[in-house]
Amino acid sequence: MGAPTLPGMSYADLRELRSALTTASDIAFSLDAAPSGPETELLTDALRRALAAAGSLTAEHGATGCAQHPRGAVDPLYGDPEDPLPPGYGRCLLCNDRRRRASAQRRGWR
Repeated sequence: MGAPTLPGMSYADLRELRSALTTASDIAFSLDAAPSGPETELLTDALRRALAAAGSLTAEHGATGCAQHPRGAVDPLYGDPEDPLPPGYGRCLLCNDRRRRASAQRRGWR
C-alpha cells in the first residue's frame, strides 16, 4: 500500500511537500542564533517550495503549471540563478526533459 494522499493529490505532490517541509525544519532546528543571510535565503526558499506544493494540491495545473503534466515534478533548475533554464522552458520537469533530449538528438548526442 502506498503513502496516503488527499483526494486529487498525487504522490509527487506529497513527496515535494514533505521534502520542502523537512528541509525547512532541518534548517530551522540547526540554527543556534539569528540566521545569517545565506541561512535566511535557504529557509525562505524551502518555505516557498512548501507553500507552492501545498497550493498545487487544488490548482488546475498543479505546481508545474503544465496542462499536460499538472501533477508532475517541478524541474529543480527552475528559478536557479546560477544555472538558469534555457528560454522557453517552464517548471515541468517532464516537458523540460523532453526538450533536453530533443535538443541533444539534434546536436547528435545519444
